[in-house]
Amino acid sequence: MKIEGVWLPVITPFYENKIDFVSYKGLIDHYIKQGISGIIPLGTTGESPVIEEDEFLELVEKTVEYVNNRVPVMIGVGGNYTRNVVRKLKLLEKYRIDGILSVSPYYNRPDQRGIYEHFRTIAENTDLNIIIYNIPYRTGRNIENETIYRLAEIKNIIGIKDSSGDIKQSMELLINKPEGFSVLTGEDILFYITLVNGGDGGILASSHLFTSDFVDVYKLVIDGEYKKAFEKWKSLYKVIPLLFKEPNPAPLKYCLKKLNLIRSLETRLPILRISNGLASELNGVLESS
Repeated sequence: MKIEGVWLPVITPFYENKIDFVSYKGLIDHYIKQGISGIIPLGTTGESPVIEEDEFLELVEKTVEYVNNRVPVMIGVGGNYTRNVVRKLKLLEKYRIDGILSVSPYYNRPDQRGIYEHFRTIAENTDLNIIIYNIPYRTGRNIENETIYRLAEIKNIIGIKDSSGDIKQSMELLINKPEGFSVLTGEDILFYITLVNGGDGGILASSHLFTSDFVDVYKLVIDGEYKKAFEKWKSLYKVIPLLFKEPNPAPLKYCLKKLNLIRSLETRLPILRISNGLASELNGVLESS
């Protein structure tokens, strides 16, 4: 399986403190029509830390049902206790999914040996494809490139969502990308730079907005139309910082509610709704689009 293109780490809409599956189905239909390459529920943008245990499998089941094999589905499954991640994986194997996105262990901050053994153990206990997620400003520990290269040798570890925050590390990874291993940026602002330096795409929260433009940037770069891609990218580049000015996914949910794609602005604590100041800035973006 080749992971490439624009992948959507889809939000989880809530209504009266329950998952709003009516809005969720509408979102999936909308984004597939916009040309995304795949969907990833239960990531950070999907507020995975506040999804109840009984909601987790229901959300997986509904995602598979609503997508109906139109695009690949990778489920966000991670944690800092390897055995628990493996247990969760076993629950997922009965569903028609294409794999998982799994974040590096957080809080207990293992060294590179521990990170390698964590992912190796997960991979040995499932036939599902695995995308590694490196986001050290959330986990407290970077996955170094040498560790990534070792993990890429494992058959079902097929790619990485790179949010290292270190452009030097990201460039070295792209220049020395393992054969058959996908490198997708999770730093939305680096999407164009990643593509023109040999990256395979992005897993982009901001692609909830102006989705077809993100898809066009990808297609134009693939076709070698770098100048056309850059002109389209410049307008997207201006919007992205606003979507992360306050905690994700609250700014996105504000925009999606304004666009009538979801019924409610609801997030779950500790994430709050956005400030009036940011709402005003986002209104300006939406009204000018």
